Amino acid sequence: MFTLHHLNNSRSQRIVWMLEAVNAEYEIVVYKRDAKTNLAPDSLKKIHPLGRAPVLTHNGKVIAESGAICDYIAREFPESSMLPAAESDSFNDLQFWSHYSEGSFMPPLVTSMVLEKARAKAKPFFVRYIADKIIDGVMDAYFGQNIAGNLSFVEQHLEGKSWFVGDMVTLADIQMSFGLEALYDAGKLKAFKNMTAYVQRLRKQESHKIAMTKMAEAEAKA
Repeated sequence: MFTLHHLNNSRSQRIVWMLEAVNAEYEIVVYKRDAKTNLAPDSLKKIHPLGRAPVLTHNGKVIAESGAICDYIAREFPESSMLPAAESDSFNDLQFWSHYSEGSFMPPLVTSMVLEKARAKAKPFFVRYIADKIIDGVMDAYFGQNIAGNLSFVEQHLEGKSWFVGDMVTLADIQMSFGLEALYDAGKLKAFKNMTAYVQRLRKQESHKIAMTKMAEAEAKA
């Protein structure tokens, strides 16, 4: 039995999909963010010193970081399509997308989100004016360009493809899903037909639908 320590509104939703996709037996333990700070509760530190989600516990092991968790689950289910043979070309492609998702794709998106939250909280008017100038300058100089470059790169990669690597859902899709779903829900993929179709396609996957239902039910009970 796998136990996923899950934080609401977090990237750990990917792990729920991963567990469901490989038909694992699992339970979801939900932790709720602080309403004021939006931070994880201290109780998560009892599971792992970093106090962040997701964290997976299984057979006495405690595994943190989404990439490491997904890799662990894939190796526990070698018969699944999640992790190709190490000697195959697709294995290298999968490793790229798995690391790219957290190393290059997500950081500027998260930074942009944090900056926009800071912008929204800036008061009174003259403070908001200064905040707008600073945030716009930072976005124009670096993060905005990185986001645009990443979106163009992913859009081109998905041209003519159903999934990131090969013809079936793999660990690469699990890892890339969160950022793309967040962008889709925020209405920021309207100009990108390939990414839009990709998100719509993954949300039709039975394993994804079941995973999101189970996650919502667990959160509602917490």
